[in-house]
Amino acid sequence: VQLQAFGGGLVQAGGSLRLSCAASGRTVGNYAMAWFRQAPGKEREFVAAISWGGATTYYADSVKGRFTMSRGNTKNTVYLRMNSLEPEDTAVYYCAADPSSITSTTRSPRYWGQGTLVTVSS
Repeated sequence: VQLQAFGGGLVQAGGSLRLSCAASGRTVGNYAMAWFRQAPGKEREFVAAISWGGATTYYADSVKGRFTMSRGNTKNTVYLRMNSLEPEDTAVYYCAADPSSITSTTRSPRYWGQGTLVTVSS
């Protein structure tokens, strides 16, 4: 499974961005998927996850109410809509996938993609 995240960029505080993650190599339609992020000098942290069917989502407390994760119609693409961005959201964002449960995906997903940089200016 290859995962490619894109859509990052520079945005002012209060602005919005939508990240996308496309899977290839194997269908991930029955995989749970997640977004993680790593800020400069900090450890990577969980951001959001979605079940294979899209019915269940989990969010970190720091992004709850501002970020929304969804799956595309083909299930091989996921999105992260980020609203009301704050400078503290500045990080490299990674998408990940796991064939087991959404809970497992929030902790140690099997597959990782390359990151996309999000920079929020104050």
